[in-house]
Amino acid sequence: QVQLVESGGGLVQAGGSLRLSCAASGRASSINAMGWYRQAPGKQRELVAQITSGGSTNYADSVKGRFTISTNNAKNTVYLQMNSLKPEDTGVYYCEAEGRYTVYWGQGTQVTVSS
Repeated sequence: QVQLVESGGGLVQAGGSLRLSCAASGRASSINAMGWYRQAPGKQRELVAQITSGGSTNYADSVKGRFTISTNNAKNTVYLQMNSLKPEDTGVYYCEAEGRYTVYWGQGTQVTVSS
């Protein structure tokens, strides 16, 4: 089992920045990739960014050039640096970790961008 704990959400004005963190515990060595998803009210959950254990990254088109995903050296914590935030970035952000057979989710952290 893997447990994920997110932190760093909050309220920020448009154009501002936030940094989200997600710490994995338990069988973190079994993780192949970690990522961030978000869900806005009335919308489906969507991928924001993902990073593999090999360091490859993938971003949603809407955040390219503004958001950066990274991990620590131990690869058990994933970060999402969000710059130039827009009101449409508002939503609950979920950390996700992919093991060989299982996908794990964090509890979510609220990000609100005011115009």
